[in-house]
Amino acid sequence: MSLSTEQLIADVADVLYLEPAAIDYELSLRDQGMDSVRLMDLVERWRTAGVEGIDFITLAEDSRLGHWIEVMDKLQAGGEVAS
Repeated sequence: MSLSTEQLIADVADVLYLEPAAIDYELSLRDQGMDSVRLMDLVERWRTAGVEGIDFITLAEDSRLGHWIEVMDKLQAGGEVAS
């Protein structure tokens, strides 16, 4: 099973209580309400959805949605994500 970009954005919007269109892709998600508890929730959701290799540290290091989409694309393509 793979996670679509649309689902990734919908999941982020869900934990932030925002509409997907309200999220700024280049602004840190921390500045948009993301905290470590919500981030861990997302990591667990995405692991459950079958995204192997996703981890808290990779997402926390650069918390822009645009970066997360790139990371997810690489992981789902079978690539490694350089930290």
